[in-house]
Amino acid sequence: MEVLIVGAGSMGTWFGGAVGAEVTFTDVDPDAARAAADAVDGDVTAIDDRDSYDVVCIAVPMVHVVDAIADHADRAQRAVVDLAGVMEPPLDAMATHAPNRERVSLHPLFAPDRAPGSIAVVSQESGPATDAILDALTASGNDLVETTATEHDEAMESVQAATHAAVLSFALAAESVPEGFETPIYAGLRELAETMTEGTPRVYTDIQATFDGADAVAEAATEIAAADEAELATLYREAAATWHDDRASDEQSSNADESMTIADSDGGADST
Repeated sequence: MEVLIVGAGSMGTWFGGAVGAEVTFTDVDPDAARAAADAVDGDVTAIDDRDSYDVVCIAVPMVHVVDAIADHADRAQRAVVDLAGVMEPPLDAMATHAPNRERVSLHPLFAPDRAPGSIAVVSQESGPATDAILDALTASGNDLVETTATEHDEAMESVQAATHAAVLSFALAAESVPEGFETPIYAGLRELAETMTEGTPRVYTDIQATFDGADAVAEAATEIAAADEAELATLYREAAATWHDDRASDEQSSNADESMTIADSDGGADST
């Protein structure tokens, strides 16, 4: 099976190595296409060529995915897939520009250098070509998670937009502390901030431009900052109820009250 990968960034390169097919790369940056091809023993073609392939995979940033599908979907003989990370817009574009082809949206929920991992999958129109791709990704050690475009995109408001906003806010607001002063919670957030800021800014700006979520983080932080002791305890219990079942939530509320009493007596130490 011959696969054209439009977009020679890290995710497109990862896909080229994982898909188990003959791959050809094209990119607005010919040097990037050559580098990706060299990395996975593939070929290159010019971005304005019109040669056709069994499968066309769109691996461009999410803000460009709809335009890329419009430009290249007609080069697919059997299937079109995308790796953009948002699902409703590319699937709508595929239905418009490749109505008679197999159509699948994939979202690898990991950075390419951390593969394999979980991959969200929406099969709008499945068939032998896309089945072969999914089988190859599974054989590469990935866990495929079937979902819907709506469910995925709504989940990404929390999984990506809100989470990234919270971690980046911590990275901007917190200061380093003397050795030995860290608590497990601070250390965990510091590790997340270090991991996130090793990435590419464009990835995070695209996510914030595509998904809601940051506003909710800002509103919650403002509410916490303005809360008195009783209001803060209520907010804590609301958070506990979100993340635990009813029984665990009741236990957490009781433990929280006890922890607040202990903290009051020992200077407010964070013991978790």
